[in-house]
Amino acid sequence: MTIRIVYLLLIALALLPPAIGTQLESVSSENRSLVPRQLMALLHAPEIHQELKLSSKQVTELESLFAQIDGPWFQLRNQSPQQQLPILDSLDLRVHSWLAENTTTEQRERLRQIELQAQSVRMLLGNDLAVELKLDSMQQERFAKLARSTEAAQSALQKAVMSGEPSDELQSKAKAAAKAEHDAVGKVLKPEQARRLQEMLGESFEIAKLKRIYPMAPEFVAVEDWLNSKPLTLKGLRGKVVLVHFYAFQCHNCHANFEIYRRWHEQWREKGVVVVGIQTPETTQERDPVAVKSAAAERKLEFPIMVDVASKNWEAWGNTMWPTVYVVDKNGYLRQWWQGELNWKGATGDKTIEQAVQQLLVEP
Repeated sequence: MTIRIVYLLLIALALLPPAIGTQLESVSSENRSLVPRQLMALLHAPEIHQELKLSSKQVTELESLFAQIDGPWFQLRNQSPQQQLPILDSLDLRVHSWLAENTTTEQRERLRQIELQAQSVRMLLGNDLAVELKLDSMQQERFAKLARSTEAAQSALQKAVMSGEPSDELQSKAKAAAKAEHDAVGKVLKPEQARRLQEMLGESFEIAKLKRIYPMAPEFVAVEDWLNSKPLTLKGLRGKVVLVHFYAFQCHNCHANFEIYRRWHEQWREKGVVVVGIQTPETTQERDPVAVKSAAAERKLEFPIMVDVASKNWEAWGNTMWPTVYVVDKNGYLRQWWQGELNWKGATGDKTIEQAVQQLLVEP
């Protein structure tokens, strides 16, 4: 593995949501949180389907599995690793059961190679790999120590970014920690171990090219009242790019986004983009459909709006903040999201969303 490939993997994988891994029992308890669990993300990517030569029937059956497990998976994104692990483990069993019943030995072996490549240096924390490569405890502990340093540096950087504090120095430290972790492969592994590892990884796969790595968007939970539209479903909107935003009409931060939502609706409604608002109440007045309708008219919100007085969709999506915007592609998969005001303190969240939409409009 080249420095460029491994470094890109370390940076890219830090941006992915938690996913399901394999042979988790082979990772010691103190190191489990350090090993990227990326099998779910990989299985959602069409490029992986092509690499594994999955048949159209296999893909259809895989999507049936996603319909059952993607909701619980996506809801975990805002929880701590301690809260995530037991649920991820149960989902893991379902994924491996599906793979055993619906894929060939060759497909599973290739998928395992790609998963190891996606885990990058952290794969060496797995005891199964340690046995295969004959790593001693000192070698594995050195990799674990460097992984913890990388995690600490990335956590400090993330906190600084979220709080709006200067982060240039922290960004340099995070990059240096990731590079040190990568460089350890050449320094810690013996030549025979490195050779055997390369054999186990198989042909290199470009993980960074994967575009669709997130779950299917949760289907809308039916509600009694819709504004500006008949009741909609994401299944019924397949073939269109859908911008789903959660808001509350008395939320000041939501008001800051309204002009952008109106622009998107006016600019794109004839181009295959549907803006859907989900009014989720925070106050007593926001639970009144009449008040919701009046506020929408006052703000000139003419796109479809779901009046979810029971907050069922908020729960289904595992949402945590007003406002939040989600981008759903033509096939019903989540591709991007933004929490909070789109232009808060100079942020360019609207441009991020718009770039994603433009890319999705040209996808099949």
